[in-house]
Amino acid sequence: MRTEWINKRRGHSNVSQMHYARQGVITEEMHYVAQRENLPADLIRDEVARGRMIIPANINHTNLEPMAIGIASKCKVNANIGASPNSSNLQEEVDKLNLAVKYGADTVMDLSTGGGNLDEIRTAIIKASPVPIGTVPVYQALESVHGTIENLTADDFLHIIEKHAQQGVDYQTIHAGILIEHLPLVRNRLTGIVSRGGGILARWMLHHHKQNPLYTHYNDIIEIFKRYDVSFSLGDSLRPGCTHDASDEAQLAELKTLGKLTRKAWEHDVQVMVEGPGHVPMDQIEFNVRKQMEECSEAPFYVLGPLVTDIAPGYDHITSAIGAAMAGWYGTAMLCYVTPKEHLGLPNAEDVRNGLIAYKIAAHAADIARHRPGARDRDDELSRARYNFDWNRQFELSLDPERAKEYHDETLPADIYKTAEFCSMCGPKFCPMQTKVDADALTELEKFLAKEPVAQS
Repeated sequence: MRTEWINKRRGHSNVSQMHYARQGVITEEMHYVAQRENLPADLIRDEVARGRMIIPANINHTNLEPMAIGIASKCKVNANIGASPNSSNLQEEVDKLNLAVKYGADTVMDLSTGGGNLDEIRTAIIKASPVPIGTVPVYQALESVHGTIENLTADDFLHIIEKHAQQGVDYQTIHAGILIEHLPLVRNRLTGIVSRGGGILARWMLHHHKQNPLYTHYNDIIEIFKRYDVSFSLGDSLRPGCTHDASDEAQLAELKTLGKLTRKAWEHDVQVMVEGPGHVPMDQIEFNVRKQMEECSEAPFYVLGPLVTDIAPGYDHITSAIGAAMAGWYGTAMLCYVTPKEHLGLPNAEDVRNGLIAYKIAAHAADIARHRPGARDRDDELSRARYNFDWNRQFELSLDPERAKEYHDETLPADIYKTAEFCSMCGPKFCPMQTKVDADALTELEKFLAKEPVAQS
């Protein structure tokens, strides 16, 4: 779909959506997003120009269906997939991608660290994906030096970053905000540094006693991103890994640096979103969202969770979806899903499904709470179907129709029960929704009550 659009822009030194928006141009991608979001195209352009919205759309990802991440658009959900040295392979990851898209993922991150040739896995995922693909290039940079962090050079990082851009990656997590002077601030944490990319850079700085190479070579990364229209996803290397560590000095010091890096990228018309925590108690979530908006000049916020409690391994899609719904309500633009396997192992297909549905619920609940036009229309339609015992329509409107039908049919599988005015919870005699009161009966009751007050005892 995008080939003709992109060919008009090839050869320019900066092909980013922000660059065109700041020139007053409404690109085809902006028009497409406007239709998807039911918003005016000039609003999309203005939000992108301001930096409050991004359209991740690498010029080499031609089969992409453009989407927007920003406070003016619907709350989005990212799904993480990726092969590891201990589990999974290329086909399994493509299958996970297809499953994620089926259940409504707005973007997908390939976090592969092994399990095959990383370039082959990534290009297969991009080729199969209609949604934006994000990556964390530091993982492959480490693999390129056979896992010896100390041997990594700035050129190693830049080589992998450009390779991902050439392959069509739409946004990259760049851990440029963790500085050498931040490292002593983690001393009093319970869980130290829990970001995989942040941990790699921290070890590099501790060994060399030099500044973060992604920070010192940030301008070089900007130049790469301009050529391909790759969006920054500025990584939160010092995000809290438990509720004890939330909103501490280390996290907030890095956040201030991320704000400076955001504005630096904007000077070159490069799109940015900022990653956030993590593990955060409910009473600190609003503070975290407001603080990010303040420090990062309202660049889109992209949070992992946050998990609101640490005591539920195996159920962290729930502990985090609670925090995600609150974060979305307060203005977070995109929620990174957490699966039931978080902290325990590599997610399988069913984990992807459960994590994604939990987060689609959270994002939709946030859109309703923010009173987005039309956000509740589907809820109202499903409620009418439920009240009218239209089981098939109720299944059709649900986030996971197959699961809804499966649960209904566990006890009442026969087709005749698809028109029955009850389910197995109340049975045929006790369903309160069978109490149908028509308008004429209510009018007569109102006349009666107006003439004869009902005794209260």
